[in-house]
Amino acid sequence: MPWLYFSQNDKPHLAWTKNWQARIQERLMALETVQIGPGCFVAPEARIFAEPRRPVVIGAGVSIAAHAYVHGPVELADGVSLNPYVWIEGGRAGVFVGKGSRLATHVRIMAFEHGFAPDAPIAEQPTRSLGVHLGADVWVGAGVGITDGVRIGDHAIIAMGAVVTRDVPEWAIVAGVPARIIGDRRTWSGPTPT
Repeated sequence: MPWLYFSQNDKPHLAWTKNWQARIQERLMALETVQIGPGCFVAPEARIFAEPRRPVVIGAGVSIAAHAYVHGPVELADGVSLNPYVWIEGGRAGVFVGKGSRLATHVRIMAFEHGFAPDAPIAEQPTRSLGVHLGADVWVGAGVGITDGVRIGDHAIIAMGAVVTRDVPEWAIVAGVPARIIGDRRTWSGPTPT
């Protein structure tokens, strides 16, 4: 459990979990093109896939919960948290998640799209990949979908269940399908948006 790993007050568990995490992370880095910074927690049930030219770079203090799926190219900056069942597909262009950002359970980020021209079956359509960029200190609520080519500014909040199909400015709070701006985090006085 990530919170036990990061707890400074749980010294008996800390020594055991550090050794356990070292073994998990060493195995990942030996098998794949994965870089893992210091002080990270990666659940053994997480699925991290990297290939040549599709690395996964994990910054310091990152937490990746059970059943998260990460397929490079992906870069997670320091302090990022991926909750259970987060799914990140880097496509060819990649996904970047900025420092301290939080992704709730069942968030889906897809950095590629299929063509759908009427002159060929879907299975034969080309794909494109523009990439996805999340800024620092972004909160992405449970069940959110983020499509290829989207940039989300620093300090933004994406409300639960939103589908983000276009860029989100810094400090914006967005909700809905497709997501639209409903407020500004600096001046929000309503209920918690996620």
